[in-house]
Amino acid sequence: MQKESANFQFEKDIRWEYPSEGVSRQIMAYNDELMLVKVKFETGAVGSPHTHPHTQATYVASGIFEFTTDGETQIVKAGDGVYMKPNVEHGCKCIEAGVLIDTFAPMREDFL
Repeated sequence: MQKESANFQFEKDIRWEYPSEGVSRQIMAYNDELMLVKVKFETGAVGSPHTHPHTQATYVASGIFEFTTDGETQIVKAGDGVYMKPNVEHGCKCIEAGVLIDTFAPMREDFL
């Protein structure tokens, strides 16, 4: 059975989830093949190193982050992006509070 979001998503109507200390997220648009997620980080919050079978691309909407993916570490700021290959360990540390826009293909069923 296909899972999918409504045609429009309004921030005020989407509940925030709190997956770890200093991190909150909203599940925005999705279907079986794609998912868009907004993630807020407080300064010092960590996205613990992890892997998953999904392709992930992240856009830095605001803030400054130290990202590690596929053994490479870089500092990224608003306007930058990060690509995470499937099954490759990646994670981040928030240097300056900000917002990430994550996309996953296929969708993260574990987020629903």
